[in-house]
Amino acid sequence: MKILMVLTSHEELGESGEKTGFWLEEFAAPYYVFKDSGADITLASPRGGQPPMDPKSGLAEFQTEATERFQGDKAAQAALANTLPLAGIDPAEFDAVFYPGGHGPLWDLTEDADSIRLIETMHAAGKPVAAVCHAPAVLRHARRPDGNLLVDGKDVTGFSDSEEAAVGLSEVVPFLLESELRARGGKYSKGDDWMSHTVVDGNLVTGQNPASSMDAARKVLELLP
Repeated sequence: MKILMVLTSHEELGESGEKTGFWLEEFAAPYYVFKDSGADITLASPRGGQPPMDPKSGLAEFQTEATERFQGDKAAQAALANTLPLAGIDPAEFDAVFYPGGHGPLWDLTEDADSIRLIETMHAAGKPVAAVCHAPAVLRHARRPDGNLLVDGKDVTGFSDSEEAAVGLSEVVPFLLESELRARGGKYSKGDDWMSHTVVDGNLVTGQNPASSMDAARKVLELLP
């Protein structure tokens, strides 16, 4: 069982002057769900190398059992520091792909041609395609073989507009994810803010927020033979 995890390479939080990147818990929790299941995990990002971590995700209030495990896991830290360039990834080599969130994907992975091609290829092959929190933004331009948008008519979720407002970034992000998924024809649903909510539609798995990251990873494993 080979699972690809794709992280952002983008670290500028719009014009705010602050830094962003991937959200640590949304990487660490799925990583260990997959690792503990015996999966062979490959990490990739648009630029390769060390992806930027949202500094806020390292604050004490956002630490979980998974993030604490990661902080003591030298092998995992080394793997994260040496992600493969996304352009060199062959979708045929993997059984599933998982995108951790953080605000970074709104800027780079959403528009990345290699990411879009990867998603389209794996989804068309019936392989699980999963994204959590802000990462469902990577589905924005992806299409099905018939040319229709991948999310059109699909049950999906992702970071809600109310959650974006709660963190004060509605005017900073390039687009509001919930609104964008709806505009693209997605059948968007959400749970209460900050509570776990995961949606599965065929081989597409989406999670609403950080609290959904572990459940989303488990849903991926349930879809695998």
